[in-house]
Amino acid sequence: MDRNELKALGERVVAANNDGSYKSLLDSVYASGCVSVESAPMPDGSAETAGLEGIAGKWAWWEDNHTVHDTKATGPFLHGDDRFGVIFEIDVTVKESGERMQMQEVAVYTARDGLIVREEFFN
Repeated sequence: MDRNELKALGERVVAANNDGSYKSLLDSVYASGCVSVESAPMPDGSAETAGLEGIAGKWAWWEDNHTVHDTKATGPFLHGDDRFGVIFEIDVTVKESGERMQMQEVAVYTARDGLIVREEFFN
């Protein structure tokens, strides 16, 4: 990918997260074998999720267990011709405990042939 294409892909990710339409990205910018890696294991015991169905399930778990009050995505921050970073600020309440918290997270996305093939989250 050239840097202009990478930047455009990153801008789509940032815009969709800021306007709440991020679920539409699964069908348009994620490769079918995409791998998503969290900074800690998910409830199933693994930090790594593979495939579109797995990522959709991870997002559903997040929504089922959290109330998101606000999300702000900033970026993209380009690295080479295949990676970009996004900074997320999230105001969220854990449904089970009622604890409201402000989170910051950095995501690094790897792209190939115009699609995201890997995402890694750091918090």
